[in-house]
Amino acid sequence: VSPERTQLLEAYGAETVYSEGRKGTNGSIEVAKEMMEQDGGEKYFMPYQYGNDANPGAHYKTTGAEILRDLPEIDVFVAGLGTGGTLMGVGRRLKEHRQDIKIVAVAPEPDDTIQGLRSLEEGFIPPILDLAMLDSRIMAKGSDAFRGTLELLRQEGIFAGISSGSVIWGAMKTAERMDKGNIVCFLADGGWKYLSTGLWTKDPEEMEKEARGKIWW
Repeated sequence: VSPERTQLLEAYGAETVYSEGRKGTNGSIEVAKEMMEQDGGEKYFMPYQYGNDANPGAHYKTTGAEILRDLPEIDVFVAGLGTGGTLMGVGRRLKEHRQDIKIVAVAPEPDDTIQGLRSLEEGFIPPILDLAMLDSRIMAKGSDAFRGTLELLRQEGIFAGISSGSVIWGAMKTAERMDKGNIVCFLADGGWKYLSTGLWTKDPEEMEKEARGKIWW
């Protein structure tokens, strides 16, 4: 967990409980479930966005509707594969509008780490994730994500986070395979969380080496 994230939570009065870093978010889920079981629901509340239907439901009602309002002629939607909520909720709304709209998920390559995204090869598939909703899945490397993040900042002035960099990279790869059409990509990660990592001043290849084994979640 990056210092920026814990500082924000603690400013709101939260107590930080750490899990084993090598387990990534899977370890965090395990610890949270254990705490809930021990507490019996008296002190803690666990939204559990990986298995809560309110997650895709919110994106169906709001994000998907907003996209169709602003760009009804969308052809492809690209988003990062984390909990699966964005892809499932937006995907369902878009395909109700037009069945031929493509839903593309961007995920880390096996044994690679992109903060905020999940590789299904780890063995955990979020309960809310329906793979049949996805038309394709693009695998990104850490260096792809870092490079995309820097390009977003330097070319567009968008101060996004690492998972957003992988999404813009995936959108550009998708565009290379299209003759024409409109792509909407969803950038869900802010750059402020990673100010302490040196992302904005180092080479993407160097950042990828430093990031291996780290979870900046």
